[in-house]
Amino acid sequence: MAEAQMAILGLGYAGFGSDALDDWRQFGTGLVGLQAIEHGNSLLAFRMDDRKQRIVIDRAQGESVRFFGWEVADAVALDALAARLERAGVAVTAEPQTLADARRVRGLISFRDPAGNRLEAFHGAEIDDTPFRPGRSISGFRTGPLGLGHAVLTVENLVPVMSFYVDVLGFALSDYIEKPFRAYFFHVNARHHSLALIETGSNGMHHLMVELFSLDDVGQAYDIAQQEDRINVTLGRHTNDLMTSFYAKSPSAFMVECGWGGREIDPANWTPFEMHDGPSLWGHERVWLSAEDRAIAREMRMRAAAEGKRAPVQVMEGNFKLMAGTCPWWDGVRGS
Repeated sequence: MAEAQMAILGLGYAGFGSDALDDWRQFGTGLVGLQAIEHGNSLLAFRMDDRKQRIVIDRAQGESVRFFGWEVADAVALDALAARLERAGVAVTAEPQTLADARRVRGLISFRDPAGNRLEAFHGAEIDDTPFRPGRSISGFRTGPLGLGHAVLTVENLVPVMSFYVDVLGFALSDYIEKPFRAYFFHVNARHHSLALIETGSNGMHHLMVELFSLDDVGQAYDIAQQEDRINVTLGRHTNDLMTSFYAKSPSAFMVECGWGGREIDPANWTPFEMHDGPSLWGHERVWLSAEDRAIAREMRMRAAAEGKRAPVQVMEGNFKLMAGTCPWWDGVRGS
């Protein structure tokens, strides 16, 4: 398992099929703050740091098409991952150099998870020789060794999909909730989670999260999203990764979470646990939930507030770090 746990370094890129390129260009640059890169009439790419691309919108693909690029260290690691997948009975395709070039990487394989999601593993992401220029005035995105952000998928049946990511790909469980919906969160690096699975009875894309360096960047994006009637989950703070965020309706059938202040964990010393206080300490009114589940989530937030539950933090180098030993509730959760 040690080999498996070290293979995947992070979520390197994500791609989606959509013919709404104009809407995506406006949404990506004007609201999220990404830099748009044009690739002909059918492909729109976005930068968010020094890499040539992080998010791809492809008009030639159907609306339900999506792919996720998981990064490994080098060609040796890529070959080892391919061999491990094949031993597990997973069909692996060694993709041609033409597709690797289109993904702006050196080497590329593809395969599918049990829910049918197209996954790609790669090494050698290309670095742009020009600085990142955001689509609106922001301080930038938190990427680097933490990867692009995180992806959250809906699944018909959580168990086989979770088993694939943990037992085959080496993802590690961070924590999980059972109410008001069933969701499990997984890490591959110090980001609290790079992947989450929500059991909904159907397979699909729930949201993609990008983390900004400034809370003001998120607040200003929230103002824009309100003006454009794009709010799908109101501003709030998560209980597990401590992210302050909101969720915007993208031009496709999934949301983009714009967040700030996500916690880092130590993967080598992390113990997974169940969160009993719901997904959010405050806010995050989820318009996509049923009225019954929204009431459950609201009651959980109100109970947490009445019990004085907080996640104390201190500011260190522009990011939020947990102050261990100062909050019996939070220290108890971390040790459970």
